Amino acid sequence: MDATTLKTVLEVSHLAKTVDTVDGPLTILHDINFSVAEGESLAIVGASGSGKSTLLGLLAGLDTPSKGQILLMDRDISAASEDQRAQIRSQHVGFVFQSFQLIDHLTALENVQLPLELAGMPRAEAAAKAQVWLEKVGLSERLKHRPKTLSGGEQQRVALARAFVTEPDILFADEPTGSLDEQNGQKIIQLLFQLNQELGSTLILVTHDMALASRCERQMVLNNGRVVASD
Repeated sequence: MDATTLKTVLEVSHLAKTVDTVDGPLTILHDINFSVAEGESLAIVGASGSGKSTLLGLLAGLDTPSKGQILLMDRDISAASEDQRAQIRSQHVGFVFQSFQLIDHLTALENVQLPLELAGMPRAEAAAKAQVWLEKVGLSERLKHRPKTLSGGEQQRVALARAFVTEPDILFADEPTGSLDEQNGQKIIQLLFQLNQELGSTLILVTHDMALASRCERQMVLNNGRVVASD
């Protein structure tokens, strides 16, 4: 993919994150710089503790940096309020978590339709669209099941449907196969890239799984909070 001809959807400049600890300030990320074009896929890899998940949270507007700038869909989320970041996420972002983050008392259908309802879509329309996406991930027989009655692989498929149902411009995934066995992990990888290709959205994922990372067009390696390799 020729990124030079495509719109930049994410631009990160001199990003740093420092937190206070009992032993004093701890810098988790140091001077991170990169950009991602529309429709690209990028894997952020590195050892445990390298800062991968912290970086992903900043990119998705779930946290704010100590220094630097993040432009997401041409909007400066590093300077935005919490409400403004939430609005940007609802308009442009999907997120898949390692731990699924489904709401226990809601059915699979209700979990998937929730982001649509929060965005203002009428309940019946949201339910119909959610059902379509659950069918896409092979869960047409599990619409009324609650998370505790679903296997890990099924829960992650519900989470994928929820992430894609809003047709996001950019999808963030944090160790999407980390809680799954190898067989279910491979199924989720196939599904993730299939759905992403179908929508043409930008994909940014954090993983320690190099097989998953190799499926992405680009890989960026973090070590001790610094980018040590990128393509």
